[in-house]
Amino acid sequence: MNNKRPVNLDLTTIRFPVTAIISILHRISGVWLFLALPLLIITLHGSLDSIQSFAALDLYISNLFFLRFLIWTVLAAGTYHFVAGIRHMILDMGIGDSFQSGKKTAWIVLMISAILIVIEGVWLW
Repeated sequence: MNNKRPVNLDLTTIRFPVTAIISILHRISGVWLFLALPLLIITLHGSLDSIQSFAALDLYISNLFFLRFLIWTVLAAGTYHFVAGIRHMILDMGIGDSFQSGKKTAWIVLMISAILIVIEGVWLW
């Protein structure tokens, strides 16, 4: 066995391309959306149960920073997952699947997602 292969265990020196970063973020956002699904279902149930439960839920969310931040992270994950998913569907149709256009669309996804996430944060607060 040849043990003279180069081994790089310092993860801080590894530079991922932007296309890999958005792919990894797309998977992470999907996992977060899946894990947040029970919270979303409970919140929906509480808001639709009665007028009193909706008012209590509204008061709870408006007074607790942690809940508002949690809702913002779910909104941010959903927004990013949606924008990146549209990019993936366009790439699956064979549009822009070269390396250069892939990098450009990756940066576009990051910019559009960042703008929308900031707008959601301003709207929520």
